[in-house]
Amino acid sequence: MRIGVDLGGTKIEALALDPKGREVFRKRVLTPRGDYAATLEAVVALVKEVGPGSVGVGIPGALSRVTGLVKNANSTWLIGRPLKQDLERALGREVRVDNDANCFALSEAIDGAGQGAHVVFGVILGTGVGAGIVVERQVLVGRNAIAGEWGHNPLPLPAAADLPLPACYCGRSGCIETYLSGSGLEREHEHLTQEKLAAREIAALDGEALDRYIQRLARALAGVINLLDPDVIVLGGGMSNIERLYAEVPRRWLRHVFSDHVATRLVRNVHGDSSGVRGAAWLWDEPQGDAKK
Repeated sequence: MRIGVDLGGTKIEALALDPKGREVFRKRVLTPRGDYAATLEAVVALVKEVGPGSVGVGIPGALSRVTGLVKNANSTWLIGRPLKQDLERALGREVRVDNDANCFALSEAIDGAGQGAHVVFGVILGTGVGAGIVVERQVLVGRNAIAGEWGHNPLPLPAAADLPLPACYCGRSGCIETYLSGSGLEREHEHLTQEKLAAREIAALDGEALDRYIQRLARALAGVINLLDPDVIVLGGGMSNIERLYAEVPRRWLRHVFSDHVATRLVRNVHGDSSGVRGAAWLWDEPQGDAKK
């Protein structure tokens, strides 16, 4: 079996796929926030409950190419920890660990909305903003293990409506994440109306805040198309449920893409919030090492 674990900030989910990719096990537990030892113990207990099989783990961060330790993690209690080594020691088997956005992209590339595509750019628009790149069913990790870190690039072509540049937790200002996360939409609506609403309520209103969101997403994804030229862009996360994105964003990115025609498709994910854990299991469908750099 292929066993996948999605190690999130609020929940840890384990899933097992049989050789044909069919789900045969699934279980969720709460994440012991702030407690590395208890988090490690929870992951190990879930995997042992599944039984024998390959193990892939998706995390909200990455493993450093230099130290092998966790870096860039929203779940800050993982940062600087030898998670891969500790899991392998506790389980007595090899474990593959990758970024959760990479796992999302891999899942959608293998048997989801990007199935059969040569290059898939998978975007998570939720509490944070991240992305992963899959080429021919293989995750592109990159020399520095940051391929797809789209959310922490600056928003392209900031206009007067985008100023002042909002501060990001990463220490920079004007990151794509600060505009295109759920909280970014909420902040924009409050700025325009002095009214506090949840992102899903703002999306239902279909007003000026959402229009600005769509325009910013179009600019940001146009930059991806100019650089990567993917076959398909798959959206995930809570903001991916806004139906208007799929018609409006491709129409608006046309003026920013350096081409007379844009064939890149923008699509909603197939597997929903299961994409991350499924992608973690599919990490054992691809080779490791230099082939992914």
